[in-house]
Amino acid sequence: MTATTQPTALAAGFRRHVAVHPDRIALTIGRRHVTYAEADATARRWATRLLQACSDGDGRPRRVGVFAHRSEPAYLGVLAALYAGAAFVPLNRKFPLGRTRTMLERADLDALIVDRASAAQLPELLAGMARPPALLLPGDDSPADSSALGVPVLGAADLGRAPELRELPETGPDDLAYLLFTSGSTGTPKGVPVTHGNVRAFLDTNQARYGITPDDRFSQTFDQTFDLSVFDLFMAWEHGARVCAMDPIEILAPAKYLERNGITVWFSVPSVAAVLRRRGGLKPDTMPTLRWSLFCGEALPRATAEEWQAAAPNSVVENLYGPTELTIACSAYRWDSATSPADCVHDNVPIGRLYPGLHGLVVDEGLAPVADGATGELCVAGPQASPGYWRAPELTAERFFEHAGRTYYRTGDLVRRQGADLVCLGRNDQQVKVGGHRVELGEIEAVLRRAGAAEAVCLLWPDDSAVTAVVTGPLPASDLADAAARALPAYMVPKAVHVRDELPVNANGKIDRGALRQWLGTRTATLA
Repeated sequence: MTATTQPTALAAGFRRHVAVHPDRIALTIGRRHVTYAEADATARRWATRLLQACSDGDGRPRRVGVFAHRSEPAYLGVLAALYAGAAFVPLNRKFPLGRTRTMLERADLDALIVDRASAAQLPELLAGMARPPALLLPGDDSPADSSALGVPVLGAADLGRAPELRELPETGPDDLAYLLFTSGSTGTPKGVPVTHGNVRAFLDTNQARYGITPDDRFSQTFDQTFDLSVFDLFMAWEHGARVCAMDPIEILAPAKYLERNGITVWFSVPSVAAVLRRRGGLKPDTMPTLRWSLFCGEALPRATAEEWQAAAPNSVVENLYGPTELTIACSAYRWDSATSPADCVHDNVPIGRLYPGLHGLVVDEGLAPVADGATGELCVAGPQASPGYWRAPELTAERFFEHAGRTYYRTGDLVRRQGADLVCLGRNDQQVKVGGHRVELGEIEAVLRRAGAAEAVCLLWPDDSAVTAVVTGPLPASDLADAAARALPAYMVPKAVHVRDELPVNANGKIDRGALRQWLGTRTATLA
């Protein structure tokens, strides 16, 4: 099946540009450049082996994990999964092994593409699994004996000998393109399935907005378990542009990298820019190659937008907003140095207007629309909305609802309309953003209770960059902190754990978080 007969397929744009300009560079990692033709050939060989190693009865795998980080398998593995007609499921070796295994098991993978640096975790990761996935190890010439892992194992030599898959399985707009896991309040990650049609709607809207050309070069700052990485990869590849994968040192000192590589499109969480600002790294006119500077994932402070604009004077600065359930981003606000400072609320940049084709409601607790200009929860319907949570019908029913013939997703974000734009005023639940990552405080609390805390309350304190836990029970704070570090990604681990004899409650018998904040402030002042 050719790209022209599958216009909705996520990889269709990439395949189209293979034919148009095969020798252009699609991917840069360090000093390694991969052309469109090279990436296509590799993905087709790996897709052949995926189809041979696993299928669900109709000749194709369903879901393929990509257990790799800023390597060729990390990016080309995504293409291979899509070429094989499967959804890709990104996994992160930096996460605690138990969390990764939970994601792997819940995704029910048919295959797992693993880079060399992640392969050492495989024996422990797969031990005792009832149905372990087939393994593709493109960075290993002599992979572990398959009998030891109990699954087929294909190494670099075997993958290199594979014929290129010529006829790709057909995928439609309702087929899954990828499955991502986000923090869950029950103590385990929750899966968000995103269809080819969801991503196609996003890509089409953003191309109309940004006019990407083959001459553009995209920064790639996000881990692939963060859905914003899909923007980098497929907005670039859809239009024949280049993706430049940056390492952490380059991300936090980007000026020289951007100039050396001619980066034209920057995309990151605002906290990256805030760190640069605090370090004095946003000097005026230091990022002249940029034509778009995009931020998403958390609130964008006014001062950060101002200093970034001065550092990248030739770029347009935009603040994007959107949860994973609405496919990467669903609204945008364009910064104007002359007028935007007056639009900011609580010194944060507005989240702007919903994309064309999306429908928004601002509702009260009973899901009734509020008066124009009043504060309420933002709910969004349209072609970018996920079909629901992965194998979780009760959670889907809780977060999605029908209204006037449309299915709306409840974002949990409190907003109000300010003229034509939306401004975000916080959350109506225990979900927060830490370094751009969505975090359910309830998940951290559940981990602490399982580790032995009688009660556990987590909150952002002393600022939005840190989670602090207050617990009761017999275990020392250090033991609970160690348990959290073993179970959670680094960005979710509490920066401090405080033990109290009991937790304060309000008149309704609920835990008084305001009183806890006051207690933490007093405790800090006393210790100082």
